[in-house]
Amino acid sequence: MTDSQVIEFLDSNNYDLRISHNARWIDQKCTPDVLCVVADCIVNYIGNNETDITFTSKDIWFSDYAIENVHAIFRKVDVDSYSASNEYDKFFGQPIKLFAYSGILQETKIGKCNFYKVDRRDVLEFISLRERNALRFLTNYINKVLVDSGLNTVFSKFFEIQTADAYEYLKEAFCTFTVGNTNIGSRGSSGRLECGRIFTKVVNILAFALNKRGTERGRISQHAITYDMLMYNRDNFRDIYAEKPKSISRKDYQAQRHIVVNEAYFRYMSFKAKRRLKEYNDEYRSGLSEMPGDMEKATHIHHIFPMSEFPEISYFMENLIALTPNQHLNYAHPNGKTTTINKSYQYDCLLVKIDIIKNNLEKDNASIYSFEDLLHVLYVGFDDLSFLEIERNDYCGIKAKVQLKYII
Repeated sequence: MTDSQVIEFLDSNNYDLRISHNARWIDQKCTPDVLCVVADCIVNYIGNNETDITFTSKDIWFSDYAIENVHAIFRKVDVDSYSASNEYDKFFGQPIKLFAYSGILQETKIGKCNFYKVDRRDVLEFISLRERNALRFLTNYINKVLVDSGLNTVFSKFFEIQTADAYEYLKEAFCTFTVGNTNIGSRGSSGRLECGRIFTKVVNILAFALNKRGTERGRISQHAITYDMLMYNRDNFRDIYAEKPKSISRKDYQAQRHIVVNEAYFRYMSFKAKRRLKEYNDEYRSGLSEMPGDMEKATHIHHIFPMSEFPEISYFMENLIALTPNQHLNYAHPNGKTTTINKSYQYDCLLVKIDIIKNNLEKDNASIYSFEDLLHVLYVGFDDLSFLEIERNDYCGIKAKVQLKYII
């Protein structure tokens, strides 16, 4: 699914809050990473059944897949413990409510319980693939809700002026509108407090998209909103490694600075990305290797930049390549030692992958890659900010710069 198809889906719906009076169109836990994980849990729960599976938020919450992954990657207590109940209810319930309001899920209330069915699996799968997809969906969704509700002008004015007074005016306008037009107003002062929390999730998503200031600790942020500020699981690797000397490995730097990396999170995200690439490769490339020279089935998915050294790009499909077992264990990792990288083969993999990404993006259908994410992978993998300065679609420029990294 493409961004334009997501926008087409959103355009087919009317999200005017003055008509729906629904305050739960977005909420505190509706961050890109949480939306991505909950969408993935739903897709896993329904399997290949698109219309016959009815579920509640607790069905997703207590599914084996969610228990195995979610409480570990988001550093929470066990999902069945009493103290986790309220937090997990929000963690699963709030994104599911967003999916229902947006039209991705159908919602039916029976007694006091809400039951759901998937109505747009294609959109749900798009969100589940990666956090960047979830962020793009959220950005377009929020914009559509604001336009339909007549709130877009006041937000545009704030992003133009960017002063503390403009911020306070926007926040007050948003909260007054929400209290006056949705059922949150019946909650009195607690409803007003909730408005402030919801406001943060709305304004910062838009601020990031525009590279503008948003909100932080109840005030206008001092600087433009960064990607990590949007996330529930805030591992900001740009800050973590900003002062790392080039002579020190990342692992040694982590040990020196006592940096704790959420390994469970990256294992889960990497597993999901590998699964998606293998599915795509089986469907569109007959399961063959992405590297030339071997006609066996590509049953292995290889990290071009190793996960042990670069966990933050381990789940980017731009850093993954489908290989045969022979290519993976004899060429990419000499003598099957997965802790060792063959630099020459890494270079070959990068050049081939760049061409694959280019061809995939130019087809404009079934696209699973992002040009910006390719640059990000290369920036992190080579620790070279200049990759981020390459002009869009300049694949020759990327190859030339990559080639320079391997000249001895």
